[in-house]
Amino acid sequence: MTASAQQQARRQQRIEELCAASLRAMTGHLDLHYRGRRLYQGEARLPTHAPHLRIDPGQDDFADCRAVADGIALRLLHSDASLHRQCCPKDPVERLVFELLEQLRVETRTPDVMPGMADNLLHRFERWSRDFYRSGLTEGSIGLLLYTVAQMCWSRLHARPVLEETEDYIEGTRASLVGELGTALHGLRRQRLDQAAYAEHALAIARIVGERVRAERAQTEGDDEAAVQKDEVTDAFALLLDFEDSNGDDGEIAAANTGRSKVFEDSAQAYHVFTTRFDREVAAGSLVRRALLREYRERLDQATVERGINLPRLARRLGSVLWEPRPDGWAFGEEEGRIDGRRLAQLVSSPTERRLFYREQVKLGTDCAVSLLIDCSGSMKHHIMPVTMMAESLIRALEMIGASTELLGFTTGAWNGGRTYQVWTRGGRPRRPGRLNEVCHMVFKDAEHSWRRARTDIAALLKPDLFREGIDGEAVEWACERLLARPETRRLLMVISDGCPADSATNLANDAYYLDNHLKEVVARRTREGQVEILGLGVGLDLSPFYRRCLATDMAQALDTHLFDEIVELIGGRHRR
Repeated sequence: MTASAQQQARRQQRIEELCAASLRAMTGHLDLHYRGRRLYQGEARLPTHAPHLRIDPGQDDFADCRAVADGIALRLLHSDASLHRQCCPKDPVERLVFELLEQLRVETRTPDVMPGMADNLLHRFERWSRDFYRSGLTEGSIGLLLYTVAQMCWSRLHARPVLEETEDYIEGTRASLVGELGTALHGLRRQRLDQAAYAEHALAIARIVGERVRAERAQTEGDDEAAVQKDEVTDAFALLLDFEDSNGDDGEIAAANTGRSKVFEDSAQAYHVFTTRFDREVAAGSLVRRALLREYRERLDQATVERGINLPRLARRLGSVLWEPRPDGWAFGEEEGRIDGRRLAQLVSSPTERRLFYREQVKLGTDCAVSLLIDCSGSMKHHIMPVTMMAESLIRALEMIGASTELLGFTTGAWNGGRTYQVWTRGGRPRRPGRLNEVCHMVFKDAEHSWRRARTDIAALLKPDLFREGIDGEAVEWACERLLARPETRRLLMVISDGCPADSATNLANDAYYLDNHLKEVVARRTREGQVEILGLGVGLDLSPFYRRCLATDMAQALDTHLFDEIVELIGGRHRR
């Protein structure tokens, strides 16, 4: 992972933030947001079916991203999703054509008062057409057929000529299709305002294309080389409807890999714990010998001095997003404000006296509690020194502006289940036991102690054998409950992690994404409740599949001003609302 990859990830976050804001403004759906480069409405993911709305953030420009947002907004406003699902064919090729035609239909509903939206959509379709043609996918007969149908339907619906660059290339295929598609094409244009009537014509076109593709495949059954070529073209089209993207290529910050848990869904999203007998909450400093703690503290102090972190500047930046005006008594003898009745006699004796008023004084302050929750799973050992310095710097700066702070950590009491797993084994290994390890929640600094008093215990983060496995969902619940016990009116929880929830015993006894799905459920529920703001800080990982407000960082780089500025923006709420 390089610095350019980190910049690309941050740029993508900013683009998604802007596009989500545009979508919310156009549709009125306030729960639209992006996570992991995918659009969600609440907790339900909204797939982008039309192939020309699939983009590559690393290659396509902002105009393409904005066009996709415009296209999705029109789809949400003018397409009945239930009716569309009822009509949608099952054959993959027919489905592709039908999805494309429905998207092209709603794009004809672009308001006349929004010429910029029309320009965005035109730019996007033409760019997709050029890219598809130049990729070589039209060299096979199936690719050429599908591309020609897309051009013909778009041209008819929008009353525009087909793409000039490919007009001559598709002319022969276009002429051969006119007889079969003519009536349906006319119907598309005529019925574009009536989704149900339009769907009949779109299905007719999809059926004709599907029959041609099946006939083409049948002719190549005995020709292995031709069959391979045609399958490659068809597969390339199929990928346009595959929404489970890979989690990052070389040089990019990968997104957290997650999926659906059948066990979690079958239990009506009721998370289960096999036993809590061995769970514990512990002061982290008690887990390390005092002499070793002092040694860790010296190492941490030396590393912090070498980094030269500007704490006053960080405090000012945090104050700019957390400070709020607060009453601070009354000022008397003012020349404006409310009349002070006690000074009215002064007005009689000295008619020129103006200092007869009083007004409320206001000062900037914060009524905020911030909790940093660090994932103490095994892989975090490699990042723990810069993570600890970053966390400690945030705590010190937050204290400078009057915020309360906690530093917490979570791990497991053992590898591979420990005593909990042994009890389960002795009990006959009942099916679907739920969480099957002993959790260990650690308090490095509580809100009642200042950084100065807790600084030695914070150094316990450097002890390598504290790091085992991670059960994130329960840790987030625990940290939220601690925050809710605080008197402050604003409560923020920042989860710092480099991976997905992981416990080998639990995963083997349930399924691979059981803990992932619990974490998603916890974060979604706590976010809906609105009492705690939950942020995700990914260490070399994009945590957006779990946290709506998140930031991907590269701890291999220096803890520089830019990184802290990004964290301040995250705390201020300008990431992934």
